[in-house]
Amino acid sequence: MRYKILGVTQAEDDHGTAVPIPGPRLRTLLTALALRPGRVTTPDTLIDEVWSDTPPHDAPAALQALIGRLRRALGKDTITSAPGGYRLEAAEDDVDMFVFERLVRQGTTELDQGDPRTAAATLSEALALYRGPALADLPDAVAATRPAALHLEATRARIDADLRLGRAQAVVAHLQELTEAHPYDELLRALLIRALRDTGRTADALAAYETARRALADELGADPGPQLRALHTELLTSPDATDATDATYATDRQPGHPHPGDHTRPAATPESPTAPAEFPTTPPEPPARTGNLRRRLTSFVGREPELDAIRSELHRARLVTLIGPGGSGKTRLAEEAAAGLPQAWLVELAPLERPEAVPGAVVSALGLRETVLMTTELTAPQDDPVALLVEHCAARSELLILDNCEHVIEAAATLAETLLTRCPGLTILATSREPLGVPGESVRPVEPLVPDQARRLFEERASAVRPDAAAVLRDGEAVDEICRRLDGLPLAIELAAARLRLLTPRQIADRLDDRFRLLTSGSRTVLPRQQTLRAVVDWSWDLLDERERTVLREVSVFAGGWDLTAAEAVCTGPAADLVGALVDKSLIVATPDEDCGGGMRYRMLETIHEYATERAAEVPELRAEAERRHRAWVRALVEKAEPLLRSADQLPWISRLETELDNIRAALHRALADGAEEEAGSLALNMGWFCWLRNYRQECIDWLDRTLRLGAALDAVDAVDAVDAVDAVDGVDAVDAAKPVAPVAAVDPTDPMECFLAAPRGEVDHPQHTLRMNLRMLHLFLRSDTERMDGTLADRPREYVTRLRDHFGRGGPQAARLPGIAWPLATLVLGSPADARDALDETVANCREYGDEWAIGVALMFRTHMAVDSAGGMKGIDEDLAELRVVSRRVGDRWMRAQVCSAAGEAAMARSRLDEAKGEYEEALRLAYEVGAYAETPFLVARLAEIAYRAGDRAAALRGLDDAATAGERYGVPDTRAFLLLMRAQMALDVKDTLRAREMVDAARVETGRGTPPPQFRVMLSAVEARVTVAETGPVRGLPKLVRTIREAVDLRCADVITAALVDYTAILLSDLGEHPCVLRLLAAAEQLRDGTPRPMPERAEAERVENAARAALSTEECAAEVARGALFTVADALAELDEAMHRHPAAQLP
Repeated sequence: MRYKILGVTQAEDDHGTAVPIPGPRLRTLLTALALRPGRVTTPDTLIDEVWSDTPPHDAPAALQALIGRLRRALGKDTITSAPGGYRLEAAEDDVDMFVFERLVRQGTTELDQGDPRTAAATLSEALALYRGPALADLPDAVAATRPAALHLEATRARIDADLRLGRAQAVVAHLQELTEAHPYDELLRALLIRALRDTGRTADALAAYETARRALADELGADPGPQLRALHTELLTSPDATDATDATYATDRQPGHPHPGDHTRPAATPESPTAPAEFPTTPPEPPARTGNLRRRLTSFVGREPELDAIRSELHRARLVTLIGPGGSGKTRLAEEAAAGLPQAWLVELAPLERPEAVPGAVVSALGLRETVLMTTELTAPQDDPVALLVEHCAARSELLILDNCEHVIEAAATLAETLLTRCPGLTILATSREPLGVPGESVRPVEPLVPDQARRLFEERASAVRPDAAAVLRDGEAVDEICRRLDGLPLAIELAAARLRLLTPRQIADRLDDRFRLLTSGSRTVLPRQQTLRAVVDWSWDLLDERERTVLREVSVFAGGWDLTAAEAVCTGPAADLVGALVDKSLIVATPDEDCGGGMRYRMLETIHEYATERAAEVPELRAEAERRHRAWVRALVEKAEPLLRSADQLPWISRLETELDNIRAALHRALADGAEEEAGSLALNMGWFCWLRNYRQECIDWLDRTLRLGAALDAVDAVDAVDAVDAVDGVDAVDAAKPVAPVAAVDPTDPMECFLAAPRGEVDHPQHTLRMNLRMLHLFLRSDTERMDGTLADRPREYVTRLRDHFGRGGPQAARLPGIAWPLATLVLGSPADARDALDETVANCREYGDEWAIGVALMFRTHMAVDSAGGMKGIDEDLAELRVVSRRVGDRWMRAQVCSAAGEAAMARSRLDEAKGEYEEALRLAYEVGAYAETPFLVARLAEIAYRAGDRAAALRGLDDAATAGERYGVPDTRAFLLLMRAQMALDVKDTLRAREMVDAARVETGRGTPPPQFRVMLSAVEARVTVAETGPVRGLPKLVRTIREAVDLRCADVITAALVDYTAILLSDLGEHPCVLRLLAAAEQLRDGTPRPMPERAEAERVENAARAALSTEECAAEVARGALFTVADALAELDEAMHRHPAAQLP
């Protein structure tokens, strides 16, 4: 992440994409943290800086809530809790203010060491970072004093460097503005006087000194300092003739042009005409005329860093070309970069129809035709415009803007090279949709506007067409959508804003699928190609040759981008050359792909993509073939990736599938639309594990639904076709009731479950039977995570799941790989945990015979997770865990290694080894983050919170629960909510907050209906509900609920430690009823169930309390006898004891 606090606070990810930070308070908090990157900031400091003098009533809680919101916006790992406060996980080089300070120090040092050229470049880079005012989101402006002062220092140093390089003319206007803003800054006054002197304006320089002297005397009662006085003396003693001579060369000099005293640049050569050159030994240039830039009627929005960068580039290179797609604002940016330069000439090439007209257009723009008519100073042949330009420009320092070169690119490039080679005082700034290709050319892509700038542009243009713009623009979501979908292209945004005369922002956003018909209201005074969005793109299309048009149509089938290999698979021509040509013409954007091997990745702006899609639709055969090749490429990709997702090489392949996810979606959608069941099914199956791992589970469920429905629909069509064939043979038009059409008519053909159940012999003879069964098993596996699927299933779904279990339960290779390996889940869904444990044993054996090591590891992992939660399950678990560790290391799958650590953590928790469990969960969490299995992380964070709770650190436990809830929300993982609510209910009971406990436990009960929680969780929830009842109404009403919960735990064969904890709860409850002998017997029975495992906290403290109360009430002999008796209890004996206790304390007799 990168953080920008030199202005309104912003955050960007590693790709430079802005991360939304909703609300000024969050920006303030981020600013405060970014002031101390990588260092701990105390809560008191953050509260003071966020709220200044008006903190909220419960400031620590408010701060904690803000931290949680900021983590959700930026990512959990960006802000960490540490002893003493919070820390932004960033280095100083990740924060623009610290980069700014470093560059300013570096630039001033370079200036002091006599290297003004390097200093100017460094300081320009620094100033480009300053969007100002610094720290704008902090309520207290004091903190911004230092960066503001440093900005002024950098500005002075940059101007000083410019003066030393002979660039006085370019800085005079800026210095005049600065001295007005800082009238007592003697350094700025001195720089202004120097600049005026260096441009030959001695009288103005003397006047500037007098203005400074008066300001200091009148306002401060002070005299000018030594530097100003020395400059004044120099001005008075310098011969005017010298000033005039110097001015001859300096008057019209622009940034990047040579100076008589600057002999550090090499002479230009024909091989590199744009290299900086020494000023030629020619006579003084003739008096300069003013350039032809016209003042625009609309405001210029944003682009401040780009302007600074272009101006800096013009100091270093003599040919700078701005490239970008049509409507990206190249012309306006070039004009703004040249604004204020008296010798800047704009040459509009767009109206030209012939390349030969380019030199003549430049002659006309410079006004040389009029010069020829009125004077005789030019001696070149008047019918040779190139010679005329060379003669005119050879002795001048000018900036020439060649605008819209793309349709006359060869002629523009030739002329630029000729002029730059023969006119060393000339600088050219070109705009084009592709580079000129001249040696020494500096190419600067013009990127779309960033979101904030795009919104500002839309708002400003909206204000021009709607008097009530402020009210209309309240729909910020629609405005942001417009700007995003229009790719931040200024022209498109302006055209959209013009539509506000008739439409609201939401209506405009909703119509952008037809943007070329919508955006047609451009200014009447601009060229026709800029009046509509379609005309802008048509201009680029018309410049393409037929091969380039073909490849643009072909790559329109990609969604979300592609690499060169993909292009070669889809395109019929030489992909590298043609895609490269379209990149050069700004129709395709190329960016380094750091996530997938470091090659280049290509994409089209949404507007260009829609246009290319329309053009492809004009040639249906071409598009159909391109889509077919695209689907084939996607299928080959996912088939190759699928096994590697479970290997040590998984990380680059996970990144690859993430990158290509939009293409995979497009291919799957097209396969479904074409009725290609086998192809769609293959894609869905091969993406199944990726979707599970990366939490695209609901999306994969939808894919599977659509694929299974397609199969059912195709079967229905086949059945109808068969009936029609019989009718044709019989010569009958109507369908006879005796004909075999019942399967078609009896079930809904869009319901894949009913079609499967109604099919003869379960469709085993169907050619797609195996594929469909795999799809159904994967469907069940994914749905169990998001829907309630347990013993409460209705008859038809139960029959459906039973058939799945029976099919895969036969074993063999299909049950030893995904998704068949998950078939024991079907047994669990049918409501039989005992059968599920047996099924897992069968799965382990089947995988050892037919599966690979990954399959064996997954089967063992499922078995260990279930063993921890099962009665008697801890026996043999250590052997499984040991084998799992070996297998997972050999396989290298980080997800599996995380699951092994998680299972080991569960086993350690069951044995009350909290430190061991904590280490295992932390390692599991690290591996889950590394592999991107974010859906696993909320539960792991919640378990760490539970460990903190059981260790007695309530505050850490609450923070952990908050972090787990935040992770669950961020990653869309609802299945942890019930556990978190259950933990909060327990903690509320600890502090006697019964209302809170009831609220939490009721909410947890609702959450259990949204998934398939394991049996032991349902038991624990019932136990906490019973404890809440006790807190609300007393022990007598709670006792029956606890006893029912124990019976449920026994029936579901829950883990012994869970049953023991429930028995402990009943002992604690009976203590309040004075049943001291019974308490001792039940505590002893629970000890036996734990088999030597110590009680965890806080149950241990409660058990010790009631045990001590019982020992105080009974004699030593009585205590020993009751404990000995209870130590022999089975669970059935304990239940019998509790039944007798309920008989002694009947709840029915209570009012």
